[in-house]
Amino acid sequence: MTTTLTYIKEWQQALQNEILHLKKYGSTKYTIKNGRLLSNDGSFSYYFDTAISLKIPVGASIRIEWGGMKQSGRVLSAEGKGIILQLEKSFGDLIEAASLFHDPWELLEQLIERLDDIKKSKQKRSRVKRLMDPSLETKHPEEKVKSNVHELVLRSKYNPVTFVWGPPGTGKTYTLARVASNKYFQNKSVLLLSHSNQAVDVLLAEISSFIEKKERFREGDVLRYGHSSELLADHVTLTTSQLIEKREPNLSSDRLSLLEERQKLKQDLASSFSKRDSHYLLELETKIARVLEKIRQKEIEFVKDALVVGTTLAKAASDPAIYEKEYDVVILDEASMAYVPQAGFAASLGKRIIICGDFKQLPPIASSRDTLVSKWLKEDIFHRTGIVSRVEEGRLHPQLFLLKEQRRMHPDISAFTNRYIYHSLVGDHESVWNSRNQIVEQAPFRGRASVLIDTSNMGTFSLNEKTSHSRFNIWQVLLAFQSIHEAYLSGVRSIGYVTPYRAQADLMNMLLEDLYQKELQTADIISATVHRFQGSERDVMVFDTVDSAPQVRAGMLLIGKESERLINVAITRTKGKFIHVSNQDFIRRHVYRGKTLRQLTDHQEDHHQGIRVREIGKWIQHQLPRLQWMHAKKLEKVFRDIDSARNSVVISLPHGAVLTEEWQIRLKNRRSRTKLFIISEDTWEPLQPDEWKQESLSFPFVIIDSQILWLGMPLEAVIGTLPPHIAVRLDSERAAEYLIEQFVGV
Repeated sequence: MTTTLTYIKEWQQALQNEILHLKKYGSTKYTIKNGRLLSNDGSFSYYFDTAISLKIPVGASIRIEWGGMKQSGRVLSAEGKGIILQLEKSFGDLIEAASLFHDPWELLEQLIERLDDIKKSKQKRSRVKRLMDPSLETKHPEEKVKSNVHELVLRSKYNPVTFVWGPPGTGKTYTLARVASNKYFQNKSVLLLSHSNQAVDVLLAEISSFIEKKERFREGDVLRYGHSSELLADHVTLTTSQLIEKREPNLSSDRLSLLEERQKLKQDLASSFSKRDSHYLLELETKIARVLEKIRQKEIEFVKDALVVGTTLAKAASDPAIYEKEYDVVILDEASMAYVPQAGFAASLGKRIIICGDFKQLPPIASSRDTLVSKWLKEDIFHRTGIVSRVEEGRLHPQLFLLKEQRRMHPDISAFTNRYIYHSLVGDHESVWNSRNQIVEQAPFRGRASVLIDTSNMGTFSLNEKTSHSRFNIWQVLLAFQSIHEAYLSGVRSIGYVTPYRAQADLMNMLLEDLYQKELQTADIISATVHRFQGSERDVMVFDTVDSAPQVRAGMLLIGKESERLINVAITRTKGKFIHVSNQDFIRRHVYRGKTLRQLTDHQEDHHQGIRVREIGKWIQHQLPRLQWMHAKKLEKVFRDIDSARNSVVISLPHGAVLTEEWQIRLKNRRSRTKLFIISEDTWEPLQPDEWKQESLSFPFVIIDSQILWLGMPLEAVIGTLPPHIAVRLDSERAAEYLIEQFVGV
């Protein structure tokens, strides 16, 4: 049996290997501009403008590159759209533009230090051992259990380690909040931890609301420590900043006035830079640092006095206010996304620990391919402690508590995940039938909760982006956008779009920002990769799998080791309507039956949830002026666009394509100053192109004046379609330029 010291040794080596990988290959890159030297007395301080607010902690190590030079440094200040860096050497008085690189590998170093602390403490080592080798015997009195909440209260009272399996919508937050509140009522100290700020805020808000309803809330007893979201704004004294504002108004006022003064000075610096101003800015930074240190000391006092404290795993490992304190109960939420060493660290902080998560959702993320990194940083605590292996054998570990009823998804959606992902261990609460019907009855696809928009026989559009090699599919993203538009017009204001591929998510964001600016102000519409969407939910979810011909195999994100988890997350974000945009023909050809994606499309087909190409005219009811769908044989509009072209016509003609005489006449008779650019393996000399790129793409398109995109045109050049033949006209400069960059290279 593995000893605790062996666990810790392997964890530390895994973390060190990941740090080395990040230092060599990683780093998030930011563009910084207008660098001005503030001081050169021993070290060199520079002020840079940034396009966005960079959330890099003060004191963090960074690297900047300018021209051929590289240099390390640290952050002195990073608030608003400006950052002050301390560098080892001078780059001169002015730096027009540079690249800043930062990765939070320092957080991993801090975790290594905490593991060193555990080595030195017999009690902490014992807690880690209990976590990694959970007992097969439980001590709580099962005969006294009255409810889910009561069972978890009893388990966490009598057993040192309790694992909670909380599939989506099964009341995880509700249950954990009431267990934490119960401990609070007993005057027990509770530490709430998670990898994400949002998860901490959601749980803390639920606890606070419950205690307030019981009229037992005392100011300062329940505390959010660290960065918090607007979610807690209504809870007046829940965060340390709120308490500072109420109890130390002078400190709060000093901080605010100094920050305002700094902001004004930065604006002055942007227009007229002077040495006097630069020195005063550094003086201001010193004053701000002093006030922030006073505030920090007050915050430490608040943490010491609080009974329930919520913070992130990263904050807990880096701040002695948390890791030097002992708690009666530690609750680790979303544990399936935490590194195993983080779970071990969390267990060391408390007499009892509740580990809560869903090992059927996405695992932790690490970059290195090192063996120890894969073992300890790319798999969750449920797998590494043997909890999952027992589930796979058809039995639950004695220390595993399963929440069995989901209340989020309409049963027509959960029917798939309940059976194929959770092996019928999870069922539907009776309330989800009625509570989701209003969403189901809204467009598109009124009366249907689960729909597969099958893009088979609509063309061959799945390609790899030129730089990132991430896959994108312009046809499917337009169909997905249209479904969002139909839902919005029917009254839906909570809509999510997810895809496995970053390039496709970026393409949808481009369309939303370009075509839907006004609507985004009145609706909660988000486009993201599946990895970024875990933990969220929406009334309507659109899942776009992207893959189709001319790809010759399905992407590993959809068929690889973690594909079941990815697809599960994509589906289970949904409350009332799940729209799956996918090419069923491609999936049947390239994905075998045992894979989750194939099971999903087969399930939707078996339950008559598929929508075919011939039905497109039935569900597309509302045409946007800038996104119009029509029959590809109706040529009036495309010819009108070509005739009115002022600068350029770019046309893609796959190898062997045939153009009708009418098309050839229109292209040859274009305006005299309008350049014709042809992408084709064939020469097309009769069209007299101004430029020709000898390449055959898988689908034809026309781009006019880098603004208007026509897909499905010319029809004679289209591959892999069946009637009715559909064309789409998109008026989007950003999308047109994106495709020109991908296919023309300019």
